[in-house]
Amino acid sequence: MRRTTTEVAIATRNLGRRYGRKWGLRGCSLSIPAGRVVGLVGPNGAGKSTLMNMMVGLVRPTEGELELLGERVGPNTVLHRVAYIDQEHSLYRTFKVREMLKAGRKLNARWSQRMAEDRLRARGIPLDSKVGELSGGQRAQVALAVALATTPDLLILDEPVASLDPLARKEMMTALMEAKAATGCTIVLSSHVVSELERLCDYLVVLDHGRLRVAGDIDELLDEHRLLVGPAATASAVATAQHVVHRDGGSLLVRGARPVDDPQWTIEPVDLETLVMQYLAMAYQPVRETVA
Repeated sequence: MRRTTTEVAIATRNLGRRYGRKWGLRGCSLSIPAGRVVGLVGPNGAGKSTLMNMMVGLVRPTEGELELLGERVGPNTVLHRVAYIDQEHSLYRTFKVREMLKAGRKLNARWSQRMAEDRLRARGIPLDSKVGELSGGQRAQVALAVALATTPDLLILDEPVASLDPLARKEMMTALMEAKAATGCTIVLSSHVVSELERLCDYLVVLDHGRLRVAGDIDELLDEHRLLVGPAATASAVATAQHVVHRDGGSLLVRGARPVDDPQWTIEPVDLETLVMQYLAMAYQPVRETVA
């Protein structure tokens, strides 16, 4: 199993990117340990793609700092250790699979031809097939094989299963789990569907309206949060003694729940989807920032 030489895979400090007069991402500070599988979650327009595009050098930050694998991101620094798969699994569709691998070999100094061929043969994908004639699921597997053959220390995937049918989605997620077990690389996987990430991810980052809402180890976050449920009439009194993340009538999402004396109130655990949806539903008016 390959391991990175740094304990922190992704570090951002007040990272932001402005598009014209609007911010796609702002004030984002993260420190994500190496070797984790990160679920990057949020609705469309939350800032997920902006963050990932900065990580792979497609977009430059407007402000703040970004380090990957212990190095500042730049053209001649860490990007050769990072692989990226976009939503469309972009490949040259007129190429044969074998030609895609040849291109990958010429463009990547860390290329493993054997790894790519073994992965594709194990999935019954002929190397002489044209990419454009493959099914969507097969193209996704080719894109993953090419990405992994670059032997990355950080693999970034932007909505990789959004365009796939249910069976192809399952096969893609299984392939990612196998790749993680085999390589030990850090994986960042974005989605706006939490259920797609539950089996694979152990670290969570939630973005909304270009702002970081919460980030951390998933097991720790679930252990720290509780849902308090009781009469709406006494919710304000109960909330004064709690660290309330979000309130909806007689339902309070709290972090570090304290005992509640009122027997009408119950303290319940939360699952991952409830946690994410509560953070996205926070009483938050989107900041419509403009440039002076």
